[in-house]
Amino acid sequence: MEGPGRPSERLSDDDVDQLLGNLLRIGVIIATIVAIIGGALYLWRHGFDHADRRVFQGEPAELRGVAGIVRGALSLHAGAIIQLGLVLLIATPVVRVAMSLVAFILQRDRVYVVVTSIVLTLLIFSLAGGVPG
Repeated sequence: MEGPGRPSERLSDDDVDQLLGNLLRIGVIIATIVAIIGGALYLWRHGFDHADRRVFQGEPAELRGVAGIVRGALSLHAGAIIQLGLVLLIATPVVRVAMSLVAFILQRDRVYVVVTSIVLTLLIFSLAGGVPG
């Protein structure tokens, strides 16, 4: 009997494709639901507020990092929930690359392990802000 259920067997390419496709699909759906909930909450609370377009006001400092976004979302801050949806959307392909790396390790495909490790390192490096300057 074939499949990833047995530890001694390798994952087939079809198994990996199915896993990664499902991961992307579920990640995008969750990110969309979170952003829609945040948008609905924002409109409910601020839908009739008058917008002053003369002065640009960016996001507050506490919503400029992942930790602040998560804290704000847990406090039901609508803007933080919207941003959490965006963070989840950005994280989805990064998780896909990480899962690809695990799959290639299980398949013992050294070339793809090296290439995927480089891609994952570059993704994390660039999302973390790159070279400070």
